[in-house]
Amino acid sequence: MEITMNDSRIINITQIRAFLKGSQEFDFSLRAALIDKKYEFINETVKRLGYVKLPKRDKKIVIQYFKKIVGYKKTQLSKLINQATVGELKKIPYKRVRPHKIYTSYDVKLLEKTDEFHLRLSEGATKEILRRQFEVFHQNNYQTISRISHSHITNLRHSQVYSSHWINHTKARNIPIGLTMPPENFGRPGSIRVDVVHQRDVYHINSVDELTQWEIVVCVPQISEVCMLPALKEVFEQYPFVIFNFHSDRGGENINYQVADFLQRLLIKQTKSRSYHSNDNALVETKNGSVIRKNMGWQHINQNMTDKVSDYYKTFFNPYLNFHRPCAFPTIIIDDKGKKKRIYHSYLTPYEALKGITEGHKYLKPDISFEKLDKIAYQYSDNDFAEIVRNEERKLFDLIAKADKNGGLPEI
Repeated sequence: MEITMNDSRIINITQIRAFLKGSQEFDFSLRAALIDKKYEFINETVKRLGYVKLPKRDKKIVIQYFKKIVGYKKTQLSKLINQATVGELKKIPYKRVRPHKIYTSYDVKLLEKTDEFHLRLSEGATKEILRRQFEVFHQNNYQTISRISHSHITNLRHSQVYSSHWINHTKARNIPIGLTMPPENFGRPGSIRVDVVHQRDVYHINSVDELTQWEIVVCVPQISEVCMLPALKEVFEQYPFVIFNFHSDRGGENINYQVADFLQRLLIKQTKSRSYHSNDNALVETKNGSVIRKNMGWQHINQNMTDKVSDYYKTFFNPYLNFHRPCAFPTIIIDDKGKKKRIYHSYLTPYEALKGITEGHKYLKPDISFEKLDKIAYQYSDNDFAEIVRNEERKLFDLIAKADKNGGLPEI
């Protein structure tokens, strides 16, 4: 049923007062009418009564009249009356601002491929890689997805187009030697935190620079001094800057006289974690799970494959971690009660963090320069190099599987 309202005979405020007084027990509203009819009624009445020139007390009467007839509240009526006084009050047809999806299934697949290559990093790190793919490495197919927000990455990861896998993390033990104190970096790179990850018959020595999060990993068959000292030497050689502090937990692989003597000869200060202060070595402990376990898993690796794993680390995995895998860098905020809170808004690759240090070139080794490192950093895009790493990883694990099948000997 179409409802119409004809009040053309009401031409002044006195008539409206009389109408309101005589209709207190009745409901003459147009609630069941279409919005177009309501707007038309308000528009015609405002024009006919000359609402703009009415005194304030009469305007209140008009608003009460509209509330009685139309059923709208005062706030909404004020807005509609203002529109009617300026021009024509008409219903604005709804137009969807974005009639199409911003991120197509192709963009979701780019995100999925990126997560596959980098083993699904955090939203911030993934957003940074997508941005670098377009802005730094000029891959135009990433133009749309490069502008995605942190929260929408989560949304797309839960979409039907996207599919994914997941992995877990690890631990360590104690012994005495070295200075019991938290690590200090003095605002310069070279203070590293070290830990060992056990994987059945082999051990991964994981080291992370505290300031830049530069990470070097090597693999050894045992954690005795025969294997540890050459491994630590290789770790120090792969860092582009000089190491001045060596921090570890209280594990016997690092806290022993052979390692202490080796570090002393290199003029490297040795510190160890304090009891009940798990944050002292938390940086490398976190990397054990998010980097080592996530990439190497938990499967058995025969000791005869140690050199193959170390070569893979040196040639592919370590460059990937430092030049193509963004890390989160915290901003520390102290509240009124003195409590520290870390907020993660900044995501950089360790190499970008190193270049961002004031006069960072002063801390590089004599035979290393940023020009040389730039050639490594920008030779491949993040996704291109990650794809290379994944291909080499598959080859490595194929060799490991064959070695296990042949009783520890690689296939000839």
